Amino acid sequence: MNRFTLINDLLVPAEQASIHVSDLSLQRGYGIFDFFKVINGNPVFLDNHLDRFYRSAARMRLQPVIPEDILRKKIAELIAANSLKQSGVRITLTGGYSPDGYTIGHPNLIVTEQPLNNLPTSIQEQGISLITFPYQRQLPDVKTIDYLMAVWLQDKIIEAQSSDVLYHYDDSITECPRANIFMVTSSNVLITPANNILKGVTRNRVLEIAAGEMKVEERDIHKDEIYEAREVFITSTTKHLMPVKLIDGKIIGNGTAGETTRSLSKKYNQIVYGK
Repeated sequence: MNRFTLINDLLVPAEQASIHVSDLSLQRGYGIFDFFKVINGNPVFLDNHLDRFYRSAARMRLQPVIPEDILRKKIAELIAANSLKQSGVRITLTGGYSPDGYTIGHPNLIVTEQPLNNLPTSIQEQGISLITFPYQRQLPDVKTIDYLMAVWLQDKIIEAQSSDVLYHYDDSITECPRANIFMVTSSNVLITPANNILKGVTRNRVLEIAAGEMKVEERDIHKDEIYEAREVFITSTTKHLMPVKLIDGKIIGNGTAGETTRSLSKKYNQIVYGK
């Protein structure tokens, strides 16, 4: 079936969607985006994602081309037109057509939707492996389109037989390129980095769930602390809660999903799927 894409305020067939090469997103990689799931036609946590999208736009001095209430209607039209049972919707706001390849222009809004398969409904017991790397993203509180370092590191990640990279800055861990990270201490305290990160929608939901069940801390985590954690997991829109079994080749806990990770994952999935 033909899928549709939203370009500014116009819904067009995806194969006809385009922007001019002078756009600052192509010239300088200047732009923002957000991404949310649609399950059975219903956007998941849309309010949270739109709040972050408009905050990011303001931080990047990009004036969205349409107000939030109109954007909501256009997103609903896109979802209805594509009629996908389970999907991911990406909202991108570019730097706009620049007269000199450097000056911010009038932003272009691009909203795309693609099928999203294999979303987790239960915890993946075996978890994933991470390697650490010293790096700090520019404007970390903004969800920019800049993933230069994450893409550049792919060969290193593959060579280490790992799944992703975990950044650290001044010996404090921060985040993965597309996920936040949590650790559970031996005394059952849930800790997640507080500074120099993008505070994800899933991260915030997990903090809300955990607040009524255990002690929660948002603070700097020294790199050495993470190796001694009883449990470690990452969170993202598509991964939900994913256990981490190895960091830099060191086994975390017993190398499988821990009790706290399982419990929080179950409660989070119940919210997402409504059951």
